[in-house]
Amino acid sequence: MDFQIGLVIAGLVVGFVVGLTGVGGGSLMTPILLWFGIPPTTAVGTDLLYAAFTKMGGVFVHHKKGNINWKITGWLTLGSVPAALLTLWILNSIKTDISTINAVIKYSLGWALLFTSVAILFKKRLLALSQKHAGDRFHNESHTQNMLTIGIGVLLGATVTLTSIGAGALGTVTLFFLYPLLPTPRLVGTEIAHAVPLTLVAGIGHASMGNLDLLLLGQLLLGSLPGIYIGSMLSGKVPDLLLRNAIAVMLFMVGYKLIF
Repeated sequence: MDFQIGLVIAGLVVGFVVGLTGVGGGSLMTPILLWFGIPPTTAVGTDLLYAAFTKMGGVFVHHKKGNINWKITGWLTLGSVPAALLTLWILNSIKTDISTINAVIKYSLGWALLFTSVAILFKKRLLALSQKHAGDRFHNESHTQNMLTIGIGVLLGATVTLTSIGAGALGTVTLFFLYPLLPTPRLVGTEIAHAVPLTLVAGIGHASMGNLDLLLLGQLLLGSLPGIYIGSMLSGKVPDLLLRNAIAVMLFMVGYKLIF
């Protein structure tokens, strides 16, 4: 594909929103790529590596601040990476034309966007609910908690590999329920740390199947890296709730359009 300034601007805008609010990476970027006419398989494959590279910087910052629980990250990865590899194997084994795979990914993407929009809209209520049940039995039994964490990893691994969506908003919200007493910055940092190996493995897998456009990836990173920096600098100075709700409504509309 040729160089398009629009894609650099798209990367800048998405990077800015992610830096400002901490949400919207894959959920915003993949629909934008579809709007630019990028095939769903290429959009997902390229976005996965885009996410891996951009979130590596986030891991560095969160680790310095002590915001990563590496034990939880390990249990999540134990479930997500094998699930990602299995999903990649299934996608590669489907003996059908590319248009059918594109249709499956587009439909899955629609549902992932709908669930993500709901997770963003009701994030505070879900957090309050999880904290209310912080004394429940499974929160106090480490073995059960670890198994449930692996289960969440499996779910995220399959969803993220198929749609490139879910590592951020869905992952953080599900962790709220299992670890309600863990401070929010540590939950966010832990999920970002988990997202890097997951998106890297899934992205390399898609690239091996030809679902990667290096020029497209370069244009997105050219815009997103300064965008994330600017957004991070302005974080807290713009009403977070207003932005999150606007993103959630937009994702719901896009998801609805993809499905119906």
